[in-house]
Order: sequence, then C-alpha cells, then structure tokens
Amino acid sequence: MADEALEPCWYILHTYTGYEMMVRDNLFRMVENNNLQDQIFDVKIPMEKTIEEKNGKKKVVEKKTLPCYVFIKMLYSNELWYLITNTRGVTGFVGPQGRAKAMTEQEIRRWHLEPLPVDTSYVPGEEVNIESGPLEGFDGVITEVNATSQKAKVKITMFGNPTEVEVELAQITKKTE
Repeated sequence: MADEALEPCWYILHTYTGYEMMVRDNLFRMVENNNLQDQIFDVKIPMEKTIEEKNGKKKVVEKKTLPCYVFIKMLYSNELWYLITNTRGVTGFVGPQGRAKAMTEQEIRRWHLEPLPVDTSYVPGEEVNIESGPLEGFDGVITEVNATSQKAKVKITMFGNPTEVEVELAQITKKTE
C-alpha cells in the first residue's frame, strides 16, 4: 500500500477487550484537538440491537457484533497510522504486519458502515427477487412499500404456503423475465 491514500477508505482497528468505546472517544478527541476533520471522517463500533429478558421483562439492548474492533474512515498516511496506533486501547490496524488494509465494498456493505443507494420506486403488485439476507433466493410479490423505513412487505411461498415477510428495499431487485 502507498504511504498516502488519495481518497478516504474504511479500515479496521484492533483494540483491547472492552476498550472499544474509549478508543472511539479518544479518536474523536484526537481529531478535534489536532484539527484532523479533513483526514479522519468517521469512527464506528459494530453494534446490533437484541432483546434481553431479565426478571421477566424484555428490553432492547445494543451489543457489539465484533468485540475488540473499531471501524475508522480516513485518508491513510504514516502520520495518522502513528497517531492512531499510539492511542490508548488500540493494539493496531488489521492488515499485514499491522499496516492498514482498506476494507472492500462488500465488507462495507456487510457491516452497514455507509447507507446504500436504494431504489424506492417499487409498487404493490410488482414481482421481485430477494437478493440478500436470510430469505435470499426467494421470489415474491410486493404487497406494501414504506419508503420512509426503506422496507417492503413481500408475499413469498414458503413450504407451499403463501407467507408475507418484511425485507429491506436494499435486499430486493425487480424481477426480470
């Protein structure tokens, strides 16, 4: 990899266990103190919402999907590598010999780091293919579209029975004959 990146890319940082939030906060503080807003653009911790039951009560909690890792979008340089790897809690970049390796488009999509351009022109009655997610490979007919939440209800046939499922618009494509 070259010493300087020409456009911002996502990279993965490895941290000590339980230090993810502290690393994120320290990186934001470093960006602010050193005026690096034009070099470091975003820092994210991969999280997902799950339902936990405690004392008979259910509540939604956020859990880390990838403990010990933090994602950072930046213009890579040796100077930034030095500043970031010397941040408290950071053990290094994920890549060969601790050098940063940019994430691929597929990885960025998989971890939902950036919003995807989504086709919102679907209409009820339209035939679609489900291209990703647990229902990948199913065909169905749209029964309802919610452009605000970017989701659609699709009627599919599962085990010989018609079933209505909710999917994200980014997971479907218009069926081609």
